Amino acid sequence: MTSGEFGIFLNGSYGVGKSSTLEHLADLFAEAKLPFSLFDVDWFHRSWPPASTDPQNVLTEADNIRAVWRNYCQTGPRTPIIAGVITQADDLERYEQCFELPLRIVHLTASSDVVEHRLRGRYTPHQHRALTWHLNDHQRLTRELHQFASHELVLDTDHRTPAEVASLVFEGFAPQLHS
Repeated sequence: MTSGEFGIFLNGSYGVGKSSTLEHLADLFAEAKLPFSLFDVDWFHRSWPPASTDPQNVLTEADNIRAVWRNYCQTGPRTPIIAGVITQADDLERYEQCFELPLRIVHLTASSDVVEHRLRGRYTPHQHRALTWHLNDHQRLTRELHQFASHELVLDTDHRTPAEVASLVFEGFAPQLHS
């Protein structure tokens, strides 16, 4: 690992724009011909039932991420760009071990009104239970995220498009990467 190698982690609660920003960030990396691989953490732990020894699926998630990262690395060096949630040092350590790289954390935020609007647009009427759960858990997760002190960059997404947020992240980190 050289000093110019690190991953970018888009951190935040539900509905702040992590996944949408991830897609736009990929476009910017591709346009700049900077090698990257995308990881939306939700897709690496979404299975049921979880193992009795891993009730939150975090170990399964880590194993899945590690396997996919190894496959991506076979094609050459690249920057992992991750969307997920880190609320404590153990989370950060687990993800850094998966990628064997330091992670630069970007905390995306949004007001409760904006998050509610976005979440209501995401779920269909048949997904009412999922919507209710996310709306109810948003405040708790937001508090935990604000207590996590390792955010290098904090961006409010209320009045920014995902493309604008991605541009700010790209401008903040891409010049430090080795291509």
